[in-house]
Amino acid sequence: MLPENVISQKVIGLAMNIHSVLGPGLLESAYRECLFYDIREAGMSVLKELPMPIIYKEVQLDHGYRIDLLVENKVVIELKTVDSLQDVHFAQVLTYLKLGHYKLGLLINFNVSSLKDGLRRVVNGL
Repeated sequence: MLPENVISQKVIGLAMNIHSVLGPGLLESAYRECLFYDIREAGMSVLKELPMPIIYKEVQLDHGYRIDLLVENKVVIELKTVDSLQDVHFAQVLTYLKLGHYKLGLLINFNVSSLKDGLRRVVNGL
């Protein structure tokens, strides 16, 4: 299996290509489908809209949280199409990392003129 940093570099490259072709302004779901397709075409495993239950006092609660994309069962990808990333977006990714015991997440906002301005790595110290 690929290390998290290699996975994230590949995903970032794919996301940048999608953004250069489509630009900003589409719905999050459109970018998710394109990235899902490209990740699979790149030969990596990827799950889409993966349910993320909450475990509370040994009870599993399905609370409606869903990871946009999980690549190689290691890297959480959370996509946004917002004016600017907010602290709540980082908190969302960090929560997914903690609940799923993952080390690395990418927060990608496609609603920017240059995608490098919409990319953030989120690391879980475990």
